[in-house]
Amino acid sequence: MEHSEILKKVDHTLLSQTATWAEIQAICDDAIAYGTASVCIPPSYVKRAKSYVGDRIAICTVIGFPNGYSTTPVKVFETQSALGDGADEIDMVINLGDVKDRNFDAIEEEIRMIKEVCGDKILKVIIETCLLTDGEKIKLCQIVTAAGADYIKTSTGFSTAGATFDDVALFAEHVHGGVRIKAAGGISSFADAEKFICLGADRLGTSRLVKLEKAENDPA
Repeated sequence: MEHSEILKKVDHTLLSQTATWAEIQAICDDAIAYGTASVCIPPSYVKRAKSYVGDRIAICTVIGFPNGYSTTPVKVFETQSALGDGADEIDMVINLGDVKDRNFDAIEEEIRMIKEVCGDKILKVIIETCLLTDGEKIKLCQIVTAAGADYIKTSTGFSTAGATFDDVALFAEHVHGGVRIKAAGGISSFADAEKFICLGADRLGTSRLVKLEKAENDPA
């Protein structure tokens, strides 16, 4: 698979706590230059980034990030605020305590409410696979499907591990209704990225691939 085809599936990501505006501008520039699907940035930078890039690249941001235990009204407000600032895509984190308590109706309702706010904007649901059993992952595939989200996403990249091949393969078996898969966290080579895509991932959350391509094109 050509690198350019892989990069079209990348959400070029910078979510570090110390991210500066100059760094956000730089990843926007690189995302445009290398044709990624979007840039994924902190909510505090969405308005400025949208003004900076216009329609040249989609702006993705995160909600309830990274722990997921904000209340549902707070997540709904965060989503409304981000969309009002110009976000094109939303990546939300579910409440993992609700998973462990088997409070699955609350998780589904929260996703449903946020998708209602998103309307035709893309909603990706982060379930943080490294903290879940396979049974919980399968159940969440069913919930994300039932709630009408657009994507199920493996990881925040801020917990104990990121995307694995096994988890993406598991998702591919158990999501339905047009729900797509985003693998995120720890994707550090084009070979791994291609394998994730072959296993069923439609999006990749990473910063490394653009850096690798940039270094290859401009080794100096």
